[in-house]
Formats: sequence, structure tokens, C-alpha cells
Amino acid sequence: MPTSGVITNPLRGLQQFGQSVWLDYIDGLSDRASRGHDVSGVASVASFFVSRIDAAVARASAQHPAAKDLAGAVAIANAKLAYEHYCNLVSSPRWRDLADAGAQTQRLLWASTSSKDPSYRDVLYVEELIGADTVNTIPPATFAAFRDHGRLRASLVEDLDGAHRTMRSLADAGVSIDAIADALLNDGLAQFSDAFDRLLGAVSARTNGRRRARVDRQTLSIPARVRPAVMASLVDWQRNGKVRRLWSGDASLWTSADESRWLGWLSVADDQFAHLEALQQIAEEVKAGGFRHAVLLGMGGSSLCPEVLRLTFGCIAGFPELHVLDSTDPAQIRAIESRIDLTRTIFIVSSKSGGTLEPNIFTQYFFDRVRALVGEADAGQRFIAITDPGSHLQQVAEGDGFRTIFFGSPSIGGRYSALSAFGMVPAAIMGLDIGRFLRATEEMVHACAPTVPAADNPAIVLGTVLGVLASRGRDKVTLVASPDIGDLGAWLEQLLAESTGKAGTGLIPIDGETPGAPDVYGDDRVFVYLRLESAPDAAQDRAIEALDRAGQPIIRIAIEEPYNLGEEFFRWEMATAVAGSILGINAFNQPDVEASKIATRALTDEYERTGTLPPEQPFFDAGSIKLFADPANVAALQQAAGSDRSLIGYLRAHVGRLRDGDYCALLAYVEMNRAHAAALQAMRDRLRDARRIATCVGFGPRFLHSTGQAYKGGPNSGVFLQITADDAADLPVPGQRYTFGIVKAAQSRGDFQVLAERGRRALRVHLGADVADGLARLRRAIDEALTTSGC
Repeated sequence: MPTSGVITNPLRGLQQFGQSVWLDYIDGLSDRASRGHDVSGVASVASFFVSRIDAAVARASAQHPAAKDLAGAVAIANAKLAYEHYCNLVSSPRWRDLADAGAQTQRLLWASTSSKDPSYRDVLYVEELIGADTVNTIPPATFAAFRDHGRLRASLVEDLDGAHRTMRSLADAGVSIDAIADALLNDGLAQFSDAFDRLLGAVSARTNGRRRARVDRQTLSIPARVRPAVMASLVDWQRNGKVRRLWSGDASLWTSADESRWLGWLSVADDQFAHLEALQQIAEEVKAGGFRHAVLLGMGGSSLCPEVLRLTFGCIAGFPELHVLDSTDPAQIRAIESRIDLTRTIFIVSSKSGGTLEPNIFTQYFFDRVRALVGEADAGQRFIAITDPGSHLQQVAEGDGFRTIFFGSPSIGGRYSALSAFGMVPAAIMGLDIGRFLRATEEMVHACAPTVPAADNPAIVLGTVLGVLASRGRDKVTLVASPDIGDLGAWLEQLLAESTGKAGTGLIPIDGETPGAPDVYGDDRVFVYLRLESAPDAAQDRAIEALDRAGQPIIRIAIEEPYNLGEEFFRWEMATAVAGSILGINAFNQPDVEASKIATRALTDEYERTGTLPPEQPFFDAGSIKLFADPANVAALQQAAGSDRSLIGYLRAHVGRLRDGDYCALLAYVEMNRAHAAALQAMRDRLRDARRIATCVGFGPRFLHSTGQAYKGGPNSGVFLQITADDAADLPVPGQRYTFGIVKAAQSRGDFQVLAERGRRALRVHLGADVADGLARLRRAIDEALTTSGC
């Protein structure tokens, strides 16, 4: 079967045409012939936009008046000189040798040959472009006109001297044929690309209509004043081939740093099918082993996806119940341990780098506990590792005889790893049908493929809306999810905050706020409603409709059933990368998370050396509640409080620093349980309703690996209330001088230190050992502070 090709860049200078286009073609044929292959079936054309050259010259003549005399002559002159060069090449000895072997010439193809200017002869670009070995893509109307009154002659070889004079005159007039050619080439490629994308999209819609219709169930309600900017961005992504560039790993979409190294998530869903048997095997092995519980030991990207799946799917009959430990709080560790039978529990140690503090000390603690119960020889078989190849965790797992090791991909960052081994191994062990999960995910991957036009690509549209709205002040992405998939917001928090919250910009995710009346929201919001179609919530529907009527931007995403969560993992990963590109930041690093880790490590190292953390002095002490801040914040709070140096006075001063467009984050280093969450939720609802600002709640230290990046590196619009407490009972870390309580204290102090270094408005409230009572007192104090401030 003949091979054909189209080369569309012979416009950039005639000598370059001969050297780059034709010589490349000849080189290719010569190489094929030297390998003993037949060259007679190879066919190719070199395509010229003809009438568009004259149109471009006409436009250029507005700035270069001397070019007006060349109207209607440049395109034909350019074509004649190209044909002259072609004739010289085909008469060369090198080409004759190829012709003797049966090679076909690369014919010149004239495109855009209708006369766009009514003052030109309607068959101008047909009559003047006639020659052997050429192709003319004549429009039907032009063809009919030529049949009626066209003149047939070998016009391409006529008056070559005149063609040379025309091109010299063009240059003398100050018009560059190279610049015209480049512009036409870029425009032509964009049009061809758009047309081909529309073709593929139409084929996909016809062959896979229901599937595409389901994954595309994303509707937008965007204020009219920002719609043009959103559409302009989508046009930019389409015209400049940015979707393809993203898929090909073009780092210039972001900051031209190392972004291309972190795009393995694009293909991981497909790659996982190759590991499906191994995932099914470990699931059956754990099930057959009689394990009743599985405990994942990890942080951030290693723990949040399994947590979403645990809370969405619950305990699946016949498989172990999954628990997730991502806190150094001693009470939380004890709570996990109280719910499991250590002798019938499989532990999944999940750490991409293998050097993260928390999973390492979790492993030390539980390995020591299991070893004491089942013995040294059998302890390792109760542990599975998920890590990147060559990590410290791999060495530990091999040394301690772990049951197995699953490897992640070094090209996938933690928060983008939901569909990699870090998400799918725990999912398989808890009993999910991984094949079904991945097949559903693949539907979204195909819907977001590089050939899908940007305006039809669910992830590109979502990311564009988020990025454009954030750049115009609507940077609080308020997540409302159906109750049965409610924890999806916690995963999205990390993805959005850690990916975009840096360099003083970013998306601030707002998860878990109780939907309120429209009048409690400012104009800094964009709402995303993740509606589970199989279990919708009527109250949420009403709240979103009210916000829509009030003119708030709403993005509605319909999720058919829980097994479609994988589609959302992929949609949002790509959308976040797109939003990061629009905001002009690296969407794959987390510089300020590392800063907190360094500060924490310095404190734990000092404890290991001295047996104590550095002393600290509260600036306010009410016995069971103490207040701490850095000197700059203390001075600001004392000035704002005036003569009222009470707890309520300082809290009033602190919340008084909130301005329009700000958000307030409650960062609690206490056990994450229902009672504590309810108390914090009541505080945030009161703050939002009183001040019309966005609110966040984070449990430490887990939020350090999630939203902590945006709090420190994102826009300086946060007002932070850190909440710490004494531990009623501590837990030792085997092999270390420090305890879990000391680690948590070091993490909270390191976190606060970096907030202060970044110039954030931060206040730390330290409660006593009775956390419930302390939170109740703090809640009353905040309510009083807001009431007496007139809010």
C-alpha cells in the first residue's frame, strides 16, 4: 500500500524549501533504498497556501505602502520560484538515481486557490499555477469557472525573471515573506488540528455516545462578566495545542522547571491494568489469611485516597475493614488500636519517599506491638509496603521480611497518586472490584484525551474555569459533595491546595462548610457541587439552587455511582494541572510543606539531644487556656485589643483582622473524632455567618501534608487560629527518645513558626488536657467576641 505524507512548511524561504523539505524527502528515500526496500510506493506532497499569501501581503501594505503595487502578484511569484527550484532538484543526478529505482517525486500542492479578492480574476490561481507534477485543490465553484473560461498553458515556467523581481520588491517594501509564511503555517496547523479534533470528537460521540454523555455531565453556571475570559482561555488552549502539549509533557505550560518529570498520572490508569492480576492476588491472599482489619499507615497523598474509599464503600463482606492512621496524636493512635485485633490485622505502610517521619514512626510502633504478640519470625508477614523503588522503606521492608512490596511510579507525585499503587493496593485489599473501578476511570481518561477539543474536554473546561475565576478574585473553591461521597472533598483539598497554593497565589479549597443562605457568602467564591446521582441530598439541591439564583458561580458534576470516583480522581488531577498553568505556577512541587518538615525536624532533633523542647512563653495565660504568637502578631493583637487584654478581647482583635476576600482556618492538633469535629464546625459556621468569609478546618498534623502548603505559600488572605492541647496520655516511639506527643508538639510549633515567617496573621490557643471542655470554652469565647464586636 502506498505511503503518503503532507509537508506544509515550504513557504519559509525558497532555499530553505529546497534544503529542508525536498532534501529531507530525498534523504528518506535514499535511506529506504539503501536498506533494500521498495521506494516506488512512497508518495508525498508539499503544500502551499496560495491566495492567503496575497491576502497577508494586502494586510501588510497598510504599514508598508510600497507593497500595494504587488497586490495579487506575490503568491504566484512565490509559487513559480518554488517550482523552479523543484525542477532543478528533479534534474539532479541524485534524484535521477532514485527515479531509476521507481521513486515518485514530491509534488507541489497548491491549496487555497479560490480568489478571495473580487478584483482578481476568478481563475487567477488556477491559470497561473499549471505545471507538471503539481496538484491543485480547486474548490468546486472555481473549477466550474475554469471549465467555462479558463486558459490552459504551462504557466509555472513563464516569466521567472519577473517572479524574482516581485519577491525582491516585496523585501524592499519592508515585508518579510518568512514572517507571512510562519503566521500562515501556525494558523493552518491550528485549523487542521481543530478540524481533526472535531472529527475525532464526532466519531467518539457516535461510537461511544452513552459513555461520553455520562462522563461529560458537568454543567457550568458562570457570571456573564467572566464568560468571555473563560472562553478566551479555552480558545488559547485549543489554538496553541496546549492539551496535546500537556499530554506530551511540555514543561513550558507551567514554569519550564521539572514539571515534565511529574506527569506519570496521565497514563497510570491504563498502566494499572498490567498490574491487575497482582492486585487481585494480594486481595485474595489477605482475605484467605483471615485478616479482619487492614490499617494504612501514611500521610497526605498516601492516605487521603484510601480514606475516601473507606468512607465511601465501608466494610465489604468477606474482606478486612480498612482503617487509616494519619495523625501523630496519641489519643488517635490509641483509638485506632482499640478498634482492631492486632493478631488479625494487616498493616499497609504507605510512603512514596520512604523517609516521611509519620509513617516511619507508625511502623516502628505497630511492628513492635505485633512482634510482641506473634513473634519475630511472623511479624513481617503482617506488613505490606507501598513505596517508590530504592527508598528507605524498601530497605526496611526487605530487612524486616514484609509480606510484599508494591512500587509506585517516581514520575507521580503523592497527591496525584490516587490511581497508582498508593490508592489501588488498599482498595483491592478492602475488597473493591479494581477491574470495574479502572474501566470506569478509563472512560474519563478517553474523554480528556489530547484529541478532544478543549471546549469538549471535561478536565480542561473545569481547570480553565477554576484558573480564570481565581485570577479574578474567586479563589475560594467551595466543595459541596453528596453525603455518601462526602470525604471526596478531603482528597480534593490536598490536590488543589498543595498543587496551586504557592508563589502568593492559588486555589483555597473550602471543604465541609455547612451550606448557608446566599447572603453569608462574598464574591470570592466558586461552588463545586459533586452530586451522587444514586443518592442525592434534597437539602443540598435546594441550597445550590439558591446560590445559583443569587448569581454565585456553580460547577455541577453529576457522579453516577461510587465506582465512578476514579473518573473524578483523573478529572480533577488534570483540571488542577490546567489551573496551575493558567495561574503560572509549578503545579507539582510543595516548597512550603518542606519548610514545615525542616522546622519540625529541628525541634525533634533538639529533643533527642536534650530531652526537652525549647521553652516558650505565652503572652496570655488564663490557666486552662493560654495564647501564643510571634512578636509581630503579639504586637498587632495587643494594639487591636487595646485595654481589653482578656481571652475574648484577644479573640475579638484576631477575628477583627479578617477583611473581605479573606478566609479563617481553624487548625486543631487534637484527636480527630466526631465530638471535636462538631465543636470546630460550630465555630466555623459562626465565623462565616458573622463575617461573610470562607472558613477551613484542619486536623493536625494531617493538614500539613494537605492544605498546609496553601496556608503558607498561597495568597496572604488567611487568618489562622491554631489549637493545641496537652495530651492526657502519651505514647512512646520505639527506639526514640521522643514520644508521639512530642512529635505532635514539634509539628504544631514548626507549623506555627513557618506561618509567622511567611507573615501570616496567626494566633495559637493552647487548651488543657480536657480537650472537649477546652473546645467548648473556646467556642463560647469566639461567640462572645463576635457578638461584642457587633457581628
